[in-house]
Amino acid sequence: MGWTAYQGAIAVVMVITGSINTLSTKWADGMVSEGADGEKRQFNHPFVQACSMFLGEYLCLIAFKAMYFYYWRKHDGSHDQMKLVKGNRTFNPFVLLAPAMCDMCATSVMYIGLTLTYASSFQMLRGAVIVFVGIFSMLFLNRRLSFREWGGIFLVIGGLAIVGLSDVFSPSEHQPRQVILGDALIIGAQVVAATQMVLEEKFVSGLDIPALQAVGWEGLFGFSILGLLLIPFYYIHVPAPFTNNARGSLEDAIDAFVQMGNNPLIVCAVTGTVLSIAFFNFAGVTVTKEISATTRMVLDSVRTLFIYIVTLALGWQKFFWLQIVGFILLVAGMGLYNDVFAALGVQIQRCRNRGRGDSDTEPIINRPADEPDHSILA
Repeated sequence: MGWTAYQGAIAVVMVITGSINTLSTKWADGMVSEGADGEKRQFNHPFVQACSMFLGEYLCLIAFKAMYFYYWRKHDGSHDQMKLVKGNRTFNPFVLLAPAMCDMCATSVMYIGLTLTYASSFQMLRGAVIVFVGIFSMLFLNRRLSFREWGGIFLVIGGLAIVGLSDVFSPSEHQPRQVILGDALIIGAQVVAATQMVLEEKFVSGLDIPALQAVGWEGLFGFSILGLLLIPFYYIHVPAPFTNNARGSLEDAIDAFVQMGNNPLIVCAVTGTVLSIAFFNFAGVTVTKEISATTRMVLDSVRTLFIYIVTLALGWQKFFWLQIVGFILLVAGMGLYNDVFAALGVQIQRCRNRGRGDSDTEPIINRPADEPDHSILA
């Protein structure tokens, strides 16, 4: 069957909000405002930015509770039928604490890397998570990777190498050393992100937790703990380029709020991060439930391309053909790893069969629609 208008709208929302999430964060990083010491500088506050992302994830928990209450009030059993709220609601939420801590560490490091490199590279390099997920699955989940999955991993590695080279040699205002450091931090953070996925698969996947609820709890844990860590971060001094705030500390939340007060556009950018991550997770979960996890991965690749086009249009980076080659390899590798091409082939064949009037009852994809994939999520 073709997509309904609702499914098409949700797919568009996922691509747009996912793109806004990265672009708004990078937009905030590039804005200049007067800080707590009276000097004007760029808004370099990755941990505050990470807190805003977790706040957006927490909104998913509020949305879940609101939807559950709405359907529960009907007293017709719809709260156990509606796809976004049905599932296990009596689990211990602390089972999500370890994945949330991985998410907190990975996101914070990636946002530090984002201040040093390009928004498009930030999104592309997150594809490295597939490499580490594959390795960790073998080591800790006793999985044996297929030839197809290995092929996808090697294509992703090739794409990562080319994207890294393009960042170094493409004409830009960024210093090559900072770009290399930023790219390395983003790739390194994918080790922690892969650990999060393996933990979720090992300890969470069998609990049948509604996805919106899981995202919301992880957001609550991440926001609470990282918010408390901002206190000691205020007193930890680090050298440039890891800091650019009034105190020269790892994070200066007071300076961040002063800069936001002196430049309302920063408030708009941070608000964009909060709202976009909430709608992106909601749309992503809906796409997985309504269509397939494979479709979610394809749409995620579309938003990466959209981010690249927007950054070029805004002049945040200059076109360099080598990055296109790296992007193609990354998409091909992720598609091969997640068996997207076979799924699309079956779907195309079904369309042809319908055109000839033949019946076809084969599934569009060869795994459950709500099985998590290893695409780039946030």
